[in-house]
Amino acid sequence: MHLFLAPECLPFAIATVMLAALTCLEVAGLLLGFSLGDVIDKAWPSDHDGISGLMSWLNVGGVPILILFMLLLGLFAMGGFVLQAVAYAVWMPLPALVASIPAAVLALPATRLSSRQVARIVPRDETYAVDLSEFIGRGGQVTVGPLDQGLPGRVRIKDQHGNWHVLRAKAAPNEAPIPIGAQILIVDCVSNIFIAIPAPSDMLTQPVS
Repeated sequence: MHLFLAPECLPFAIATVMLAALTCLEVAGLLLGFSLGDVIDKAWPSDHDGISGLMSWLNVGGVPILILFMLLLGLFAMGGFVLQAVAYAVWMPLPALVASIPAAVLALPATRLSSRQVARIVPRDETYAVDLSEFIGRGGQVTVGPLDQGLPGRVRIKDQHGNWHVLRAKAAPNEAPIPIGAQILIVDCVSNIFIAIPAPSDMLTQPVS
């Protein structure tokens, strides 16, 4: 706690608070059927100049940009606190700006490496291997909802190759809200948001697993 509140650790304390705030916002958004990560991914420029090139090097195509940024914040803060703790034990803490430089330099490659591991765990909403239209007519299960005509929820669907995908979806017009855990059938896709209806009775004998 002494290091956390120390002036020379201010950049790392700010990074820690930002990480906690982003985590809370994303969790709260998912509970409401809204993802801050989706908004950032959609708004991020498609070119790879400048900062976009750096984010591409950090594996932005493998994990959502929000997750990548949270990894960078966490590793920057962790590295900074460790560096200051060692400096304090050996002699005296470094000035905040001086300590921030090596912490940032170390956080960049560490983020690149760790994002590859996270990519195996965190699903992407979009897939470049499967055309989105191929999900129409497939059954799945609601994972974030309920699905209604408001903000998109999430459905979990297996493609023809047996790979799982987490997709944004809404209930079809005039459909009642579809609760979490319910099986659904994808019937359309509008602006990259899938339209779902409750699974027909003959599909309910084939649970999603």
